[in-house]
Amino acid sequence: MPDLIPITHSIAIDPSEIEETFVRGTGAGGQNVNKVSSAVQLRFDLMHSPNIPEGMKRRVAALAGRRLTKDGVLVLVANSHRDQPMNRAEALARLVALLREGAVAPKFRVATRPTLASKRRRLEGKAIRSTTKQMRSVKPDTD
Repeated sequence: MPDLIPITHSIAIDPSEIEETFVRGTGAGGQNVNKVSSAVQLRFDLMHSPNIPEGMKRRVAALAGRRLTKDGVLVLVANSHRDQPMNRAEALARLVALLREGAVAPKFRVATRPTLASKRRRLEGKAIRSTTKQMRSVKPDTD
């Protein structure tokens, strides 16, 4: 059995959940582009993965955007390199980075009110600034 791919200290995914298909790449490479299938299309069934918690699935789905299909499959395409192993490594690294970003739960913010002293300080600052600007606009009388 292959080793698990670590995402966080408590979450890891099984490499058998990842499906890779190889397609012909685009861009630079000359005749190599027409002969070799070096681009990688990585597919990961996010919504049916048993190793990913539900909250993390929702966060990753929001981060994935158009890369997530209607069936909940995450599709990443890597074709920036001319050789297949580098594109495979890049696609896997992008998947792990996306999952790690989704693993971080947003901090819960407790709404607070400004203190009375901070309101007074703000209003005093505004009053000082107002008088400064008023003094600038006063035109001296010319007799």
